This record gives sequence, structure tokens and C-alpha cells, in this order.
Amino acid sequence: MEIISDLHIHSRFSRACSKQINIDNLEKYAKIKGVDLLGTGDFTHKEWYNEILEKTKEDENGIRKTKTGFPFIWQTEISLIYTQGGKGRRIHFVILAPNKDVVDQITEFLGSKGRLDYDGRPIFGFPATELVEKLMSISKDIEIIPAHIWTSWFGILGSKSGFDSFEECFQDQVKNIHALETGLSSDPLMNWRISSLDKFAITSFSDMHSFWPWRLGREATMFECDLKYKEIIKCIRNKKNISTIEVDPAYGKYHYDGHRDCNIVFSPKESKKHNNICPVCKRPLTIGVESRVEELADRKENYKPKNAMKFYSLIPLSELIANSYNTQPFSKKVQFEFDKLIKNFNSEFNILLNVSKEDLNKITNEDIINMIMLNREGKLRIQPGYDGVYGKLLRPGEKFEIKRDKKFQKSLNEF
Repeated sequence: MEIISDLHIHSRFSRACSKQINIDNLEKYAKIKGVDLLGTGDFTHKEWYNEILEKTKEDENGIRKTKTGFPFIWQTEISLIYTQGGKGRRIHFVILAPNKDVVDQITEFLGSKGRLDYDGRPIFGFPATELVEKLMSISKDIEIIPAHIWTSWFGILGSKSGFDSFEECFQDQVKNIHALETGLSSDPLMNWRISSLDKFAITSFSDMHSFWPWRLGREATMFECDLKYKEIIKCIRNKKNISTIEVDPAYGKYHYDGHRDCNIVFSPKESKKHNNICPVCKRPLTIGVESRVEELADRKENYKPKNAMKFYSLIPLSELIANSYNTQPFSKKVQFEFDKLIKNFNSEFNILLNVSKEDLNKITNEDIINMIMLNREGKLRIQPGYDGVYGKLLRPGEKFEIKRDKKFQKSLNEF
């Protein structure tokens, strides 16, 4: 069976997350999205942990199910902030666990290292090597996935506080790392340019902070296996029967270089012309994923390995409808059109990937259909995100509209 999963989510107890996140809403909107399996998110937080226990029951395969049978697996994210090699490091990790007993042991260990009650994504001051070694001593079935690996501030390969390789970070514990998470600002094609990453499975998850369909499942990983924890981990560790759904990397908040306070956004080539210095404030630019990949790459652009995994690049349906109406994804007009499409075609992923143009034509207007088809064909244009600012979906013929010096605007439009 094919399982569309989002195994990096958060609860309402994580910083900057919706207070309306609960198990019922997660199940409801996962079904609308077309996601078949969710991570629990934030299992180290006591209140959320208790809610997971109250709302779900664990089967013999490590799957927790609601009363209606919707499945979750134990998952959390933690942040490590420490010094290694004379440099401050800030690295996020997704942790998957096989059952409640293992979760309790993980939580006990982390509780001995710092507070767990203040945030669903707790921060600790010990190195990644210690994390991996300790969790492997608890259970070899625990999966540790470096999260959004290229993000400037909190990715293992990020420009601000990351490393130049997984080996540099994990040292002798790299043998226990089997996967990476692409993050919003990268996709498999970008990660294939670094040969040292070939040994790791590529996964993609939303890291969502709300349950709305333009956040939940915006990135996902598909497994072809039985709905069992060990089977899912087997797919990851064997790099088989796995594929991903990504957003266009330009849509991510750290794809290009720039300074949001100065309204400066540069491509890698432009940044080099300015020596990575902001022309407005004269301080170093926040170097984004595109530049960082270029820095570490030992392969040419568009390199594709033999027997490469399949992946889809999709912008969420609500974003497409909002673009057609020139409004926001949460507007009533967008919600009405979205609900109409879901009522007729069951789920968002079914609409984005499968429903024919002829069938769509019976339900919605030509402009929305055109956006869905361009999305499916990978022909949408995105104004790149930078320095914490999301990318912007552009309408056909629309130009970049970043308010700044005309010389720099012209340079970007010509790039």
C-alpha cells in the first residue's frame, strides 16, 4: 500500500504554533489534505503526551490510532545548541520512536538534560554525537533525522551555524544516521549535487505550525509498505519504496540570500558580485540554501543519480486558488472554492496529482484549473524566499515586486 505521511509536525505547545492544534483537528485536516499517516509531534511535552495517550491507542505494530482508526507514530523535534570546532552550532532533529516505552525512556533522558515543559520543541546544550549515541543505547529502532538540513540558522548544513558534512557533525555516530529532511528551501535535485549525501534517504515533511491544508502536508514522504512502524523505518534505512512531495524550493523562507529589513534579495551570482554584503546596511547577507548548496556541491546542476527516487513539486491548492482570486488562502472566497473541490474529489493531493482537466472543468473555473495544471507540470513561477520571508507565487506574466533600489531590482529581473 502507498502511505502519504507527514512525520514532522508540532502541537499547540510549540512556540509560534496555532492554539487550535489538537488530535481531532489534525485528523480532520490530514484527511482533507490526503495525508494517510501523521507524526504525533512534541511527545516530550507532558500535556501533549497525555493528550496523545487519551485520544489514541497503540497497536502491536507501533501505530497509534484514533477511535476512527486514523494513524499516528510517535514523533518529536528537538533543538541542540552547542559549540564544536570553535563555532556555535544550532541543529534541529526529528526523532521517530517505535512505542510508548521507548518514548518514555527518550523523555527521561532529555529531561535529565534540561527543561521539557516550556516548549514542544525543547532546546538542549549537548552535542549531536551524544544525542545519537544515547538514543541508540535506548533502542536501535529510534530514527534520528536531521531536520530541514539546509536552513540557514538551524540546519546541519546551514550557512550560519551548520557543518560542511554529516561526518563532521556526527563523527563516529554517522553510521546511525540514515536519512535527511530536505526542508522547504531544497528538494532532492539540489541534494543530489552533494555526493556525500548519497548514503542517506531523502525525506520531506511539513514542519507545520498549524493544521490548515496550506501548512499540514505541504511537504510529505510516500512509503510503499504495510502500515507498521518497522516497515516504514525499513523503507528509510534501505532507501527503497520511498518518494517525496515537495514545494518548489524557491517557496521556502531561506532559498535566496538577502536582508528582509533592507528589502534586499539576491541570487547566488548577485551575492558574489556584492561579496555577500548587503548594499543597504553594509552587513553580511543571510546566505540562503541555493548559495549554500552551490558552495558544497561537487556535482553539476540537474545531476540525477541512477535509479533516483521519484518526487513531486507542488504548491498547496489553497495557495493556487488564492492566487487566482488575488487574495489570502484563509479568505472565505478561497475556502468556499476549496471546500467545493474537496467535496467532489475527496482530497487535495488527489486534486493536485490525479483529477483530469475535464473533470475539474465541471466544478471550478478556468483560471484555477490552469493553475492546477501548471502546478502539476512544474511550470509555476515563484519569487524566491529569503532571510525568513516566504517565496511568492506569481501569476502568469507577473514580475518580481520587491521594493528597493531600481538598479538591484533590474538585476534580479534579468537573472
